[in-house]
Amino acid sequence: MKRIATTVLSSALFAGAAWATFAFAQEPASAAAVDTSIVKPASTAADEVQIEKGRYLAVAGDCIACHTSKGGKPFAGGLTIDSPIGKIYSTNITPDKETGIGDYTFEDFDNAVRHGIAKSGVSLYPAMPYASYAKVKPSDIRALYAYFMNGVRPVSQANKAADIRWPLSMRWPLRFWRMAFAPDVATNDSPIAADPVARGRYLVEGLGHCSACHTPRGFGLQEQALTNDGKAFLSGGVIDGYLAKNLRGDRKDGLASWTEADIVAFLKSGRTAHSAAFGGMAEVVLDSTQHMTDADLQAIAAYLKTLTPADGSTKALTADAAAYRALRTGSDRSNGALTFLDNCAACHRTGGSGYDRTFPTLALSTVVNTEDPTSLIHIVLKGGEVPWTKAAPTHYAMPGFDWRLNDRDIADLLTFVRSSWGNHAPAVTESQVAKVRTAVK
Repeated sequence: MKRIATTVLSSALFAGAAWATFAFAQEPASAAAVDTSIVKPASTAADEVQIEKGRYLAVAGDCIACHTSKGGKPFAGGLTIDSPIGKIYSTNITPDKETGIGDYTFEDFDNAVRHGIAKSGVSLYPAMPYASYAKVKPSDIRALYAYFMNGVRPVSQANKAADIRWPLSMRWPLRFWRMAFAPDVATNDSPIAADPVARGRYLVEGLGHCSACHTPRGFGLQEQALTNDGKAFLSGGVIDGYLAKNLRGDRKDGLASWTEADIVAFLKSGRTAHSAAFGGMAEVVLDSTQHMTDADLQAIAAYLKTLTPADGSTKALTADAAAYRALRTGSDRSNGALTFLDNCAACHRTGGSGYDRTFPTLALSTVVNTEDPTSLIHIVLKGGEVPWTKAAPTHYAMPGFDWRLNDRDIADLLTFVRSSWGNHAPAVTESQVAKVRTAVK
């Protein structure tokens, strides 16, 4: 029984990690992605203010990402999550009384959002990031409740039971996961201090649930830290076949070289001179951060810049033109260099500089220089798209090369990129490529 419980706990959280992100966006972003029409008349102006506050908080929490299936009605659920133990489906959180949460009291709603307990009393899979939402103030939960009950159109769409075989389908072991890893819910409802860093911490650690992707996992697949511990928190984590980057102040693979303005621009547009959003982060920018206020984005940036390096021993990278000269003169005839010239140089250029805010730079890139090459392998195999945002209403994409390049070609290519133009990261092996190719197939 102990082995079964351990398996359920670990598999449930693994599914939760997978739930945190899904496919690239295919359509232009718009605030209308969230239905803001008030379908129940508000009785007072104060009610309308509360509903609008809840709508904004739902955007900040990116609730629509998990609770909307591809092409489905907003918040009606049905998103399929392929977990190691079977398929899990997100739930209908519209105010439909038969299939949604229309008969939820505020206590029912709060129990689900912050405590991880459904109205029926069963524990929710940690796919619902209630470990982070536990930090959300009660007044903000009330605003969210007001919005979902009065500002979202009810949709009659029955929930799907998880397609998981017994005994792994048992939920009772999740109670012990909650006891071990979920923090106590916030009870202090006093206003956040008039300090951007304090506001940024509240958003990042709470509704933003950034640690769900950007923090490494522990033995029970729990986040190693839910607040700044000086090292693990937001230091990067693998999720859904990508490496969610280090958001701490590391010089090689973190945000040391990013200014607060860079971070704000990235969250608004999905691209900067440093990088472009890809994978699940493109979805976050598309549905959530681009719609947040400048003040909140600046607060997030201010807080992230307070995070000290996870590894203070790393040195800043310096540019080196040797690879550029070798490519230009044809003196480097290695498979990695030739594969880069044949497939990558047209967009990323022989100097690795790319084109500003169009095709990302590879030289001195914090994404390129991570110890774990998972994201780079994934992008080469499957390609990627930058989100289509209000701040950057253009849509660029990189094709996938899984059909064109074999494992050796990709390993040699990425080893070349990670050791050129001043980059300094470990070589990529064929076995690493093969592992990611299997995982994302």
